[in-house]
Amino acid sequence: MANSLGPSNQALNPATKSVLITGCSSGIGLCAAHFLQQQGFQVIASARRQEDVDALQQAGLTAVLLDLADEASMEAAVAQTLQLTGGRLYGLFNNGAYGQPGALEDLPTQALREQFESNLFGLHHLTRLILPTMLAAKEGRIVQNSSILGLVALPFRGAYNASKFALEGYTDTLRLELNGTGVAVSLIEPGPIETRFREHSKTAFLRYIDVAASRHQAGYQQTLNRLQQPGPSSRYSLEPQACMAPLLHALTSSRPKIRYPVTRPTVMMSWLRRLLSARALDKLLLKAGG
Repeated sequence: MANSLGPSNQALNPATKSVLITGCSSGIGLCAAHFLQQQGFQVIASARRQEDVDALQQAGLTAVLLDLADEASMEAAVAQTLQLTGGRLYGLFNNGAYGQPGALEDLPTQALREQFESNLFGLHHLTRLILPTMLAAKEGRIVQNSSILGLVALPFRGAYNASKFALEGYTDTLRLELNGTGVAVSLIEPGPIETRFREHSKTAFLRYIDVAASRHQAGYQQTLNRLQQPGPSSRYSLEPQACMAPLLHALTSSRPKIRYPVTRPTVMMSWLRRLLSARALDKLLLKAGG
């Protein structure tokens, strides 16, 4: 996607700017931490487990413990971050999230609560903790890692769909409310990216879904096959590095984009949802889902 971004019109020296990233134990977050550090940013990587924080530190990154499902953990992480950065923070990359598979009729409400706790409510609490520092400095960048599933829905992804659709609306509202403050807000919308996402999704699926008791047994077998499949999840899958050019543009451009679609499926779906009727889009998504 780097070729479609245009000039970044960089107006800052990354060496003077700090960025906090959530969900850095693997995947896009880990890639972003190393990438931005190489670009000269002061990176504060975070993870929810101490062993992952230790691994990040051993890899040469500054890291803090931050659990998006624990407000006290977030508050301690922000205090530590501001101590490390001299009381200022330029960027926040809200990357941490997971996917809870399962038909909505089979998901207990607690599963939905936990999905939103990590994917939206935790992000909200963290953003509120960081915003006063950015507003006082009259500059800052908040970058949200959304998904193609924040644009269109697929069967058996209802909890994740709901959290990412909510994130899209949340971010649009936040952007309007921050107009004129010097704090810019952008969304990165990845499609299939090769990370440990499927592995974590399988764990969540097995935790809450009773396959034998569901009318969706055949569909669930397809879901398990997909989650257990080694290698790329799609012929359009890209490595986490595909998100780095959009992330850098969002952090450094004097005119960051509102949305950065990543991977061909996201670009296609962003157009198809405008061009097709709702029923025609449903037919397409039912073929793609399962």
